[in-house]
Amino acid sequence: MAKRPDISKLKDIARNIRIDILKMLAAAGSGHPGGSLSSVEILVALYFYKLRHDPKNPHWPDRDRFILSKGHVCPALYAVLAHAGYFPKEELMTLRKLGSRLQGHSKKDSPPGIEVSSGSLGQGLSIANGMALAARLDKKDARIYCLMGDGETNEGQVWEAAMSAGHYKLDNLCAIVDYNKLCIDGRVEDVKALEPIADKWRSFGLNTIEVSDGHDLEQLMGALDKAQNTKGAPSIIIAHTIKGKGVSFAENKCEWHGVAPNQEQLKKALDELQ
Repeated sequence: MAKRPDISKLKDIARNIRIDILKMLAAAGSGHPGGSLSSVEILVALYFYKLRHDPKNPHWPDRDRFILSKGHVCPALYAVLAHAGYFPKEELMTLRKLGSRLQGHSKKDSPPGIEVSSGSLGQGLSIANGMALAARLDKKDARIYCLMGDGETNEGQVWEAAMSAGHYKLDNLCAIVDYNKLCIDGRVEDVKALEPIADKWRSFGLNTIEVSDGHDLEQLMGALDKAQNTKGAPSIIIAHTIKGKGVSFAENKCEWHGVAPNQEQLKKALDELQ
């Protein structure tokens, strides 16, 4: 098991990633702050604690794989990859610019470290299943992680993939739901209620782990450890998060799903974070 990193350093990384996300979106004039901000600690726990990866060798055959199924929150993943050393941080400010490697939905290998192109919701878990099965066939001990949004789980393909993961007992697979309870159309429970969400995943044969505070890095690292130690079944971590986390005027506001901050809002947000 990986040694636990200094929690204060991880918190600093998370704070700086939030700052970068907001600056990127403001410079682009478009993008998705709500879900990007809610997923920061999940990504930090993965890339700075759990994932076996090498920024200097992104295609290392024995690496773990991370699949961002909700591709519109790629600003968070771009910022994490930059902080992890995959590409220069200065490039973050090219988000959504013509010719940039950093487009509004993630594209495979653009930048290095992006495993799959995503954007059409609901596909990531199926892709992760395929990678997990391939690793098993190749007798590799690589683990596969897939981050989904809660609203995304309205997609029927997610549950087909859940059934397959349970059937094949893919214990090298860990799905994660960023459960911030808001989507572009409003409250998830009003659009299509998910509860009892844990029981649903459990019924498909997944080892189901709930994290009551998806911004608590200690809780997240513990959940990732439990998933890795589980044999004979895939795992899913349901992380209860806050949409727009870290920015007072954006927290728990569905209108901040896909609106970039203007300069006045950016200044207020940065004052809060800094």
